[in-house]
Amino acid sequence: MQLSTLDRLEPALALYLIIAWRIQYLTVLGRTTPESPCDAVLDPAEWRAVYVAIHRQSPPAAPPPLSAMFGWIARLGGHLGRKCDGPPGPQALWIGLQRARDLAWGMQLASDLYEKSAR
Repeated sequence: MQLSTLDRLEPALALYLIIAWRIQYLTVLGRTTPESPCDAVLDPAEWRAVYVAIHRQSPPAAPPPLSAMFGWIARLGGHLGRKCDGPPGPQALWIGLQRARDLAWGMQLASDLYEKSAR
């Protein structure tokens, strides 16, 4: 992204502000209401893709709690989850959410191709 002029910088900052707000909101929500189902804040395709990527098996019918899902998303973002590491931070969640979205998109593409070839 070329951000050499103010005309290019302002839209990028607006987009980053929205992303930063969502990451911060999810971080606070995950710490204050850890037992809430993750489908309250994540698209079903996202949480299912994360579950499949982490566990290598089909996702459950009921969505897992936020605390577990955020741990898995943070793992996708590079958080190691050791005892001394502390809770995942915004950067690990940001990277993990990007990977979750990519995984969801890939699963949708694979599903579409499978359905198309089955016809």
